[in-house]
Amino acid sequence: MQKKRKRKGESRDLVETQYSGGGGGMPRQAATLPAPPPELGEMAEVVDADADADPEAEDQEERWARLLPELLSDVVRRVEASGGERWPARKDVVSCACVCRRWREAAVAVVRPPAESGKITFPSSLKQPGPRELPMHCFIERNKKNSTFLLYLGFKHSPMHKGKFLMAARRFRRGPHTEYIISLDAEDLSQGSNAYMGKLRSDFWGTNFKIYDSKPPYDGAKASSSRSSRRFGSRRISPQVSAGNYEVGQVSYKYNLLKSRGPRRMYCSLECPSAQETWENSLKTKFRKPMGPTTLRNKAPRWHEHLQCWCLNFHGRVTVASVKNFQLVAAADPSDPAGTVDEETVLLQFGKVDDDIFTMDYRQPLSAFQAFAISLSSFGTKLACE
Repeated sequence: MQKKRKRKGESRDLVETQYSGGGGGMPRQAATLPAPPPELGEMAEVVDADADADPEAEDQEERWARLLPELLSDVVRRVEASGGERWPARKDVVSCACVCRRWREAAVAVVRPPAESGKITFPSSLKQPGPRELPMHCFIERNKKNSTFLLYLGFKHSPMHKGKFLMAARRFRRGPHTEYIISLDAEDLSQGSNAYMGKLRSDFWGTNFKIYDSKPPYDGAKASSSRSSRRFGSRRISPQVSAGNYEVGQVSYKYNLLKSRGPRRMYCSLECPSAQETWENSLKTKFRKPMGPTTLRNKAPRWHEHLQCWCLNFHGRVTVASVKNFQLVAAADPSDPAGTVDEETVLLQFGKVDDDIFTMDYRQPLSAFQAFAISLSSFGTKLACE
């Protein structure tokens, strides 16, 4: 197998993360495939840098692209059927998408979005809504020494099996504000990176947060004009990738004026497009139309007289009491007197299971990126809330 070409401004670790989903090399049955070309925009939002392309590599790619469409679709379907439900088995599907553009298009057409399949396969899946019926189980590992947070896909954390790495975040203090930079690469947590996904930014009190996406949420969306956004845009290499931060949500914690010990009260307002729109967008590379915001609130806990504490039913997914623990449900719409909003189904729950291990379970209409950003807002002291 040919060695991957290292593009300008990109580390080998990032290439492996983007093309192989962090799973290492290509599987045995795909060992003779040509090295992935640098034009997998769907999978990694990277730069096409083919000015100095190797003619031999291009010739190999051309041969793979000449397969009959019916045969190509059948190959990808067979790999998807044998790829299993979980990682690392699913890296075979990613390897197919790394062959060339036609193979990538075939793979995206065969693999269903998380809302239908309940699987996360490509990096683009991280910004697509989760399943409706059963939540997607994840957990977050915190490192207090370097203020980093790693998100993994998996039902539980264990020393033998950590689960599939999805995203990472690092906390930075910028003047009176705190920012969490979210990236696909745990080793490159900067806004100038090709792995940059977005960020979470708080106010001085740590009670109001804004969620920013690296890509526009809909056609015509305007990027934030903050100083960090301008600095980020000037460092981007690719003119084809949207440079900027686009506000896609807000998280707010209500003030506790009496300073009484009790649960936090939080509200979220998010841009949550439908699962069908995000999937069609990934296929046609067109932006979505703006939709009304989705409003969430925390589910109020009950006071347990015997235990003398506030309690929520996490169904065994949370085992350590903490003020950070929460469950989010859809908030009632004042303009809907019929009350059609389901205020019982938990759309996101987050809670502590060990000193630095937290579970994060989410479902439609939230994506993994949105759920991770909301969960990050729970870390840190809320001076005006507790």
